[in-house]
Amino acid sequence: MSEYVASFDEAQEMVQREASHAGCMKAESRSLLDCAGRVLAEDLVADRDQPPFPRSARDGFAVRFAEAAAGANLTVVGLIRAGEVWSGAPLASGTAIEIMTGAPVPEGADAVVMVEHIEHPTPNQICLIAGRSVREGENIVPRGCEACAGEAVLGAGTVLGAAEIALAAACGRTTLTVFRKPKVAIVATGDELVELDAVPEPHQIRNSNSYALAALVAESGGEAVRLPIAPDRREAVEEAIRQAGECDLLLLSGGVSMGKYDLVEEVLLALGAEFFFTGVKMQPGKPVVFGRFAKSEAATAQYFFGLPGNPVSTQVTFHCFVAPLLRAMQGATVYGPQFAQATLGEDIAGKPGLMRVLPAWLRASRAKPEVKLVPWQGSGDLVSNAHANCYAVLPPDRERFAAGDVITVLLR
Repeated sequence: MSEYVASFDEAQEMVQREASHAGCMKAESRSLLDCAGRVLAEDLVADRDQPPFPRSARDGFAVRFAEAAAGANLTVVGLIRAGEVWSGAPLASGTAIEIMTGAPVPEGADAVVMVEHIEHPTPNQICLIAGRSVREGENIVPRGCEACAGEAVLGAGTVLGAAEIALAAACGRTTLTVFRKPKVAIVATGDELVELDAVPEPHQIRNSNSYALAALVAESGGEAVRLPIAPDRREAVEEAIRQAGECDLLLLSGGVSMGKYDLVEEVLLALGAEFFFTGVKMQPGKPVVFGRFAKSEAATAQYFFGLPGNPVSTQVTFHCFVAPLLRAMQGATVYGPQFAQATLGEDIAGKPGLMRVLPAWLRASRAKPEVKLVPWQGSGDLVSNAHANCYAVLPPDRERFAAGDVITVLLR
């Protein structure tokens, strides 16, 4: 097997390329509230015009704009609340109807004057306050301006959050067709690992990576399948990989560095794996591996990632590479990790030749988002990582970054 250590950007491009033709899960029907976080497998179509009537956007008075603009005194002849329909005659010249936000605008009215912009010459009359104006159509949301009946308002491939669920509810949908959650096998490797119910010896550590990956898989819309710890023996690693054969994606943590007992790549190769890259020029996370097992008559290709065993490395590489592929497998639009820009709040050393992705805290104020590194003891520091809310991304072409520089942050 030829080793290929990709640059950070090359690795991103490779994952997105594979994600673009990874194939989608089968579709299934789910109740609306079960669809949060899932990916739509059908177009969502409006069952009626949105809004279904001309809607008042403000509390105020429905008027004929030309009369109101001319400063006429208008007689108030009624009131329309949200949920009511005006049952009287169309709005006549010289009159106005009080109207609440969300109520249907009565026939004959072509503007709504905000209640703050009128005065009462007499108890049952209104007119514009001096210096105020009104335009035709002001504060009226026209029927069908948001969507027309039969129009697709969301396309297949949309990730369903609260806004999308609300729109589906407004279209009268109690169920939606969504893509099935991919099953993601998780295998932690290493003789030093013990399960949570065991009492670790001084030289042992608890299997935190398996739980972190399961949580990250769930956040990304997948179904985690945690498999037993695989000790650092070829037959044990091979058996764990074979157990994962029914899953759609395989994640292994540990065993991908250069040590004598780092056996993951060797076993994957022996089982016929194809590798896209065998490392990435980044810190932490350099040993990360990405590849797939070829298709057979019985199954489609299975992608895999060999993630570094140090916990921060595991989580960083998941955000950078695994999450985009996992979303694409559910039919979502292919895109990379979610980055943002922020001002650096301190001086930081770079690492020429390596993209640094370091635990950080983003103080996202409106005026000036600022990011600072969380002090850490290296890629095994779970405490510092838990105190971070993002990762500072420091490109490999600089030795120093100064307070006040604008840098990229990886959201999580």
